[in-house]
Order: sequence, then structure tokens, then C-alpha cells
Amino acid sequence: MPVRRPPRPRPRRPRGPPAPGPARPVRTPAGRAEVALKPALEHLVKGIVDHPDDVRVRLVDSRRGKRMEVRVHPDDLGTVIGRGGRTAKALRQVVTSIGGRGVRVDIIDAY
Repeated sequence: MPVRRPPRPRPRRPRGPPAPGPARPVRTPAGRAEVALKPALEHLVKGIVDHPDDVRVRLVDSRRGKRMEVRVHPDDLGTVIGRGGRTAKALRQVVTSIGGRGVRVDIIDAY
């Protein structure tokens, strides 16, 4: 029967500084968050479409809260929504992180 040797100890990597903690949410007054929200969403959508000149973002106040209407060229509608709605969900997540939960995003074709 062969003799089993104990495993060799692995060399340890030197430890660096500790990782930073989770990011703190940015607290802004409601109006300032909305001002930053529209250009940020417009910039994101214009970066992924084929017709960036046809992108329009509008902030609408309604009974149910604030709503961002994103109007795009009909050819770009599928690109903005994405496969299974992944891109639209990501855009909504970015808007929620900037503007809070009270803002919805609706994607509408321009024509």
C-alpha cells in the first residue's frame, strides 16, 4: 500500500488594502435628480440606436407618479427593448438608481 504524504502548503498571496464598502446612494433633492435623469437617459439611448436624431425623452407628471417617455425611430424599437426586454430592463434600472422608485420608463415608437 502506498504511503500518503500530506499536501504541500500553498504559497499565500500578499494581502492588499481592504476592498471599499458598498457605494452610498447619492442624496439629491427631487428636482435635481430629474434634471440629471433626462440627459442621462437620452445619452444612453442615443448610444445604442441607429437613428440617434430621432430619440426624444420627455418627463411627464401623472397621477401615478413621474414617467419618462422615450420615443425612438420604429426601426430602433427592437434595439431599445432588447431580446426578452433585457435592454429596457437595464435602462429602467439605471433610471431607478438615479431618480428613485417614483420614476417609470415607457418606450414608444416615434411614428
